[in-house]
Formats: sequence, C-alpha cells, structure tokens
Amino acid sequence: MTKLTVGQSLPPGAEVQADGVNFTLFSAHAERVELCLFDDEGNEQRVDLPGRTGDIWHGFLSGAKPGLHYGYRVHGPWEPAQGHRFNPAKLLLDPCAKRVDGEAVDSPLFHGGHDSPDPHDNASLGLRSVVVHDAFDWQNDVPPRTPWGNTVIYEAHVKGLTWLHPQLPENIRGTYKALGHPLMVAWFKQLGITALELLPVAHFASEPRLQRLGLSNYWGYNPLALFALHPHYASDPQQTINEFREAVRALHQAGIEVILDIVLNHSAETDLDGPTFSLRGIDNSTYYWIREDGDYHNWTGCGNTLNLSHPAGVDYAHACLRYWAETFHVDGFRFDLATIMGRTPDFDPQAPLFTAIKNDPLLCDLKLIAEPWDIGPGGYQVGNFPAPFAEWNDHFRDATRRFWLEQSLSLGELAGRFAASSDLFKRAGRLPSASVNLITAHDGFTLRDCVCFSHKHNEANGEDNRDGTDNNHSNNHGHEGLGGSLDVVERRRASVHALLTTLLLSQGTPMLLAGDELGHSQHGNNNAYCQDNALTWLSWQHADSGLMHFTAALIQLRQRIPALTRNVWWEEGDGNVAWLDHAGQPLTAQAWQHGALRLQILLSNTVLIAINATSDVAEMVLPQGGWHAIPPFAGEDNPVVITAWHGPAHGVCVFQRS
Repeated sequence: MTKLTVGQSLPPGAEVQADGVNFTLFSAHAERVELCLFDDEGNEQRVDLPGRTGDIWHGFLSGAKPGLHYGYRVHGPWEPAQGHRFNPAKLLLDPCAKRVDGEAVDSPLFHGGHDSPDPHDNASLGLRSVVVHDAFDWQNDVPPRTPWGNTVIYEAHVKGLTWLHPQLPENIRGTYKALGHPLMVAWFKQLGITALELLPVAHFASEPRLQRLGLSNYWGYNPLALFALHPHYASDPQQTINEFREAVRALHQAGIEVILDIVLNHSAETDLDGPTFSLRGIDNSTYYWIREDGDYHNWTGCGNTLNLSHPAGVDYAHACLRYWAETFHVDGFRFDLATIMGRTPDFDPQAPLFTAIKNDPLLCDLKLIAEPWDIGPGGYQVGNFPAPFAEWNDHFRDATRRFWLEQSLSLGELAGRFAASSDLFKRAGRLPSASVNLITAHDGFTLRDCVCFSHKHNEANGEDNRDGTDNNHSNNHGHEGLGGSLDVVERRRASVHALLTTLLLSQGTPMLLAGDELGHSQHGNNNAYCQDNALTWLSWQHADSGLMHFTAALIQLRQRIPALTRNVWWEEGDGNVAWLDHAGQPLTAQAWQHGALRLQILLSNTVLIAINATSDVAEMVLPQGGWHAIPPFAGEDNPVVITAWHGPAHGVCVFQRS
C-alpha cells in the first residue's frame, strides 16, 4: 500500500526532489483530497494527501520519479448556489501540471453535473497530469534584453508559421523545433524583427462545440493546463519541453526575444454546460468569478472568468508567469483580455496581480503587453494599465486604416497616433513604447485582406458569418476578393506600402503580423480561430518577394532614426519631429483638422516621410535643402537629389537629406 508523508506546502504542483516527488494542491473549501497514481497499464491507486497548511494540501511520495502519471479527486460540498461543485467521481488535472497526457475529448463523462453531481467516473478518458523534471543545459544563455526603443515584434503561430515551409525538414515543420532552425533564425534576422511573439503555447483544448462541428481551436485561446506546453507542436512529444527550450536558446543566440501570448482570463471548462477538467472541481468558488445565483460572470465571452483578485488566484497566476520565465527563459508576455487581470471586480490599475508583478524583480524587467479590454462592464481600458505594461493600441490600428483606406481621418488625428498616442499613454511615467502599434493581428483581417475585402467572409467557421467584427475599416479597391484588374492590383500595392510605412516608422512599438510581409491572405476570414488548414498556414512558396524586401528595408530604416529608437516623448522644438504641409511649411491649425490629406513628417532633421493620401496626384515641395529617396522607395545608391516630390494618389515616399 502506497503511503505519503506530509511533505511541504511549496512549491506549487509536483516537484521532483532527490528521493521522490512533493505534491501540493490549493483548495480552500475541500474536505479531503486524494492523489490518484497510475501505473503503465492505467491502473489507479488513490491515497489521501496527509498534510494541510492553510489552504494548501500536500504530501510527499518517496521513490517517485519523472514520468509518473497522476491526478486528483477532491471531496467537498455540492452546493451550486454557493459555487461549490466538488465531485470525486471526476479525476482532475493538477492546475500546475507541467505536462498533460491524453486528449480533452467531447464526452459527457467530463461533465460534473448540474443540480446534482454526476456519478459517472471519467478516469477511462485518460486525461492525466505527468511529473516532469525541469533540468536543462542552457549553455550560458543570455537574454537579449532588446531596448523597447529598438523592439520590433513579429506575431506568429507556431504551426502556421512553418507548416508549409518547403526548405525545412518535413518532420519538424509546424513545431517548436522549427522556430530555432537556422533557416528560420536567418529569416528573422533578414527581416529585422527583434522579438517573436507566439500565440498560446500553453496546453489548450478545443471547445466541445468545435469538436462537434469537426473543427478545432487553432489559435489556442482555450487553456487546459497553464503550466504545460502544448504537445502537438513538438516533433517528439516526449521531448516537448526541451524542444521549446532549444528553440528559445537558439533565438537568444541570434539576439531575438521570445514573448508568449498567455491566457490568464478563463479556462477550457467554459460555462456550466462545459466539462470539468480541473479548477471547477478543485475549488470553483475561489478560482472563478461567481454570480449570486452560482453561475459564472462571463466577462470573457468564453463561459467563465478567472478571479485574479483573490489571493489564491493571484498566487496561481504569479507562479505561472514565474515558471515560464525561469524554466523557459521567455522574455515577456502578451496578456489576452488583460482587463480581467485588474478586475476587483471593477478595473483597478493597482489590482493585486499588477502589484505582485511590479514587485517581482524577475517579472517586472520582462516585456509585458496587455490586450487592454474584455467584454465585461467597463472592460475597455486602453491607456489605463500601470507601468511597466505596454498595451495593444487599437486606436492606432483603426486610425491608420481609416486614413489610408477610407480617407476619413484628419491629419491631426493621424499625427496623434503616429506620435505614440500621447493622449492615451503619456502619463504616470509611461514611455512611447507603451503604445504597441499594429495594423493587423491574428484576430481580424490580414494586411492583404484589408485591401482586398470590404466585408468579412467567415462562413467556414460554421456560424453563418455572424462571428468576427464588421468594423474592419477595409477597402477592396473596387473588387471584392483576390485578383482584379491591373489597376486594382497596383492600387492595393500602394495601400499596403502606405500602411506598412506608417506602422514601421511611427513612434511606439511596432507589431507585424507574420505573413503580412509575404502577402498572406485568409480569403476574407477575419476570425480564423478554428481554421487549422491552408487558410491560416503561411504559404512560403507563393510569397511576395518584393513585399518581403520592402518590409525588411523599412525595419532597417527604422533602426537608423533616433527619433524612433530613443523612446522619449517628442516635444516641440526638440529636433525629433516637425509636421509640414505640402509646401514644406508648418501645418496651420486649419490644415490639422480640415486640410487635404497631404503631410510631411521630418524625423531627427534627417529623414522625411512624404504622404499624399488624396485621390489626386500632388506636387509637394520638400523642406529646404536637397533630398534623395532611400530604400525601400529607391535603390541603395540613388543619386537623384530633388526639392519637390511628384506624389502619386494614395502614395508615400521616404527621403533623406543629402
């Protein structure tokens, strides 16, 4: 008969020690906790955790080793109106499991019950936590610590980025291993990006609804186990952890940071009709925001909302972030629906989790990026997150699209976004880098689709095209869909160049969606979260090489402009920026608000961005002195010095003072 000793209450989860494994589990309202151990044949042995320190249950199993499969059965009250849903018939995952075996299939056996606990045991479904040893030779790995002012982020999906890359070994395409392959590292360096931001790599599940439709959760925003890597991105599932760490190590050696998109706002247990995998059966009323009737506050749109203001929720999220930073050497996080992190339940910039992160010497030095909204009351919080957080700036996205694709934005409004949205971020000690500027992201149209589709086309998602936003500020240039006349194609190319130039030469932190530099299209699908197929996988064989070189040249140019890399707010007369009209003179108040959409932006007194967003050709007089166009708008050794620019309709060009 297996026996446990009391063990220790820290660290969270299952920790391998010299002579065994220490297990801990938080539950404030449990009456008894059973550790369930499985042998190679799947036979289960149950043993009570003998220790309890505060609300932490714990025990030590002598002689246990990495690879041991385990789970929990938690006993306690079944009082749904009070939020308690304990049901020991359900085998539960360790919330801090570092590896999970098995699949979260759509089965009624996972359901814990509605008015009464469901008595059917779910162990036969084979979803197990696995004990992991975290040892790894980092070979003196040094994080790049790229200054914010030099940071250019590249948002990518682990699988979609490399699945169709013809030059990669076939057995590693779409995997962690491919991220650190010399071919991909060379591509990142050639493009000039400094940080690879990955869509969720923590172990996620496909929602039951998608499984019934024959679809899957491709993006990964449905977390099953926040401490565990998603195994399906590994070329060898037994080496998942090391494959990811090897990729991080290789990227660091090339000076490229790794930022993880992390989902600390809900879990894959969804609503009350959803499965019970872990938190719901361990301590439902503590881990989630519970309404007075015992149901969930659904401020995420995913059925439930994690309570990250409760001390246990803070400890859980904090431990998770530290684990990824310590064990995987990641350089930062992008937080999905991050308003949830500050809910108390109203949003509070001084919320407990924010304070814990700020006071943690490891985490506060990482790159922390908030998606500053959720769908709950007061959920839109752009500009309100505390330092050291940066934020996705949807004001920049919408303004840039409106300016170039709709011509429905004034010069003054564009300039405000171009100058890192100081109206939103210039306070409380925050710097221009707090504005993460984007035109596109995984959620929405790709850049090519922005200029090819005026309406979303999401029929493949199985929701009758109801899902996804209708507010795209896109322009099909007279032809809905790819293709079109030569004139349409040329006007689209001009728009793409204008959008990329605005993104990559604006103040703030630019974020480029992987594939935009290749001309990738999702055929008008602006919510491709469930499309794990050629719609979302990047087609390297059909890449637009001209656009690739254009994008790389813009990034290289950005790094040579002190006004953009210093990461200081621009002040009048400081030599960082001057705003000029079509005649090379300072803009008047009238022109700022009501003038024609023609503008010259002089950066660091040496680089001039000339913009003609009107539908007519414009003759623009450049500021005093001679100017010559520079890459990507002219050749490297362009000898032509001009004093005026014959600006095409919807055109942009960058010059350098001779």
